[in-house]
Amino acid sequence: MSTQNNLEHIPQEKFAFVNDGERLHDKKLDDKPIGYLKDAWLRFRKSHAAVVAAVIIILIMLFAVLAPVLIRSHDSQFMVSTYAKKPPRVKLLQDLGINTGCASRDFSEKSLIKTMALGVAAEGWDGSVTSLKDSMESKYQPILEITDERVTIGADKKESLSFTAQLENYLEVGFMYRTIEQAEYAKIVAWEQETGLHVLYPLINDNEYNMDATDANYWYKSVKGTPVKTDSNGNVKKLAYSDDLVLEDNYKRDAEGNLVYYEYSSGGTVDTAQYKVRVLYYNYYQYLYGSEPYYLFGTDSQGYDMALRLAGGIRLSLLLAISVSILNFIIGALYGAIEGYYGGAIDIILERVSDILSGVPFIVVATLFQIHLAAKLGAVPCLLFAFVLTGWIGTASRVRTQFYRFKNQEYVMAARTLGAKDRRIIWKHIFPNTLGTLITSSALVIPLVIMDESMLSYLGIVKLSTQKFTSLGTLLSDAQGIWTNYPHLMLFPALIISLLMICFNLFGNGLRDAFNPALRGVEE
Repeated sequence: MSTQNNLEHIPQEKFAFVNDGERLHDKKLDDKPIGYLKDAWLRFRKSHAAVVAAVIIILIMLFAVLAPVLIRSHDSQFMVSTYAKKPPRVKLLQDLGINTGCASRDFSEKSLIKTMALGVAAEGWDGSVTSLKDSMESKYQPILEITDERVTIGADKKESLSFTAQLENYLEVGFMYRTIEQAEYAKIVAWEQETGLHVLYPLINDNEYNMDATDANYWYKSVKGTPVKTDSNGNVKKLAYSDDLVLEDNYKRDAEGNLVYYEYSSGGTVDTAQYKVRVLYYNYYQYLYGSEPYYLFGTDSQGYDMALRLAGGIRLSLLLAISVSILNFIIGALYGAIEGYYGGAIDIILERVSDILSGVPFIVVATLFQIHLAAKLGAVPCLLFAFVLTGWIGTASRVRTQFYRFKNQEYVMAARTLGAKDRRIIWKHIFPNTLGTLITSSALVIPLVIMDESMLSYLGIVKLSTQKFTSLGTLLSDAQGIWTNYPHLMLFPALIISLLMICFNLFGNGLRDAFNPALRGVEE
């Protein structure tokens, strides 16, 4: 009562309305309807993992499409077996110490002298010889740095020197013998004069000091088993590694003492005469192809550009997976819609057919198709047929379930009462409700197809490797026995497959949440 009496004595002007003339809520309510696809997009972009996965998928696709365009020095069929299994080498990144084409390797004393001698010989196109130390300044020196020197004891209890050094793999090839036409010889001489680079080098004597007449890198005096040089008295002594070691050349010379750069091999005319020559392969490559050997991801086991082979493998995998997904979508949608809408005997018969096909092992079907049909139809069409033969069953089952769920809804009954035909009811009124589930399942089919295709080609069941293209699984199979020495052969295909598998699964999960009708309009 006292409180009421106090309120009665408060003047009226002391009272004021709360939020007078203002909205009671700061947030403006938007009553504009949001479309189904827009609502799905709003929910999809909230899944950061799915968005990142989508970006990575797009980048991989762009690489697969643009790699053949950006790598203009050669095409996907370009192969140089001499540079097979070489690591990545990129001109723009060499100054940063990335993709230099170098690797660390152990050497015996004999092999180290032979490798370092390549740099000596490359500078001595005119027969001049320098010490091993001076040859380290040569741009053709394969040994960049000797990082370790140690004494090792072999099985015979004898001590020997061994070394660890940084090796430039593309310069390691050194010299090679080639048989060319006389006209080609003249072109090389003209190219040398134009560029200032030397391709032709003195031939090597085939005598008692030539350890291996087929190896163009044994240009110094040596005997089988042990590198040697002669002293002033003509006595042979063992070569021991040291920075100031100067090798004695074993070049071929004519009667006047001039170096011999070519010798007649066969042929009868100026145009057809064949010359045997000794070339520095690094410069010979530039003469043949117009650029130095640079490979973004290195070369594969045969000498193809790994970047182009990866791009071809990605295109093959994605085209196959997307084609399978689309065909499974179409066949499964039609089959499941008929089952779910009509039901009864039709549903029972069609379900028994699905049960029979689902019991057929995929790997058996793929193997039989490759054995009996690949020679006539091709490996890719047979593989596509094997995927589609039973791949649509899961999609059909999902569509059937959704049709049983929605076909007795009131809006369907109303459409049927108004005289709508079955075709219109199926595709206009019921099927859109299954679209979200189908899109999600179709997206998740893609990584499964990529994995199965890679597995089949890895096992050799499917042969997908040609001059024009190859598969990611074939690249992994080729690298299986040698990847410890050449890790890039395994690393890049495995990385691409892993990214595709992970990203498509994350992308599919994002689509599943985005198209889930139960989450429509729900804010997270």
